[in-house]
Amino acid sequence: MEKNYKLKKEDIRELIDSEEGCIATDRITVDGAKVGFMYREEPSKKYPDSGWRFLAGDETQEYLDNENNSEIYKLNTICNYDPDIIPYLDSEYGVAFRRNSRGKFVPDND
Repeated sequence: MEKNYKLKKEDIRELIDSEEGCIATDRITVDGAKVGFMYREEPSKKYPDSGWRFLAGDETQEYLDNENNSEIYKLNTICNYDPDIIPYLDSEYGVAFRRNSRGKFVPDND
């Protein structure tokens, strides 16, 4: 199935210097939603993985369970979709952040 991404390849600029990957849902890359929830897990040793996972935050469990609704991207690509994530990218593994009602990321301890 061909996806119609919100940003075209030629719109992607180098915002960070990284070849590492991440996972993001189509709510961000296809629908154009801002990142509403992000967490960092221990990265895979097999791939150049940053450990970051990005969601809009309104996805249902059914949506998340469908592997066709998420893809692997270069971390820089998702920074182009939502540059607000950049200050958090050096956070330790095991952290999670959610966007609050004022649009700012705050730690999510749940």
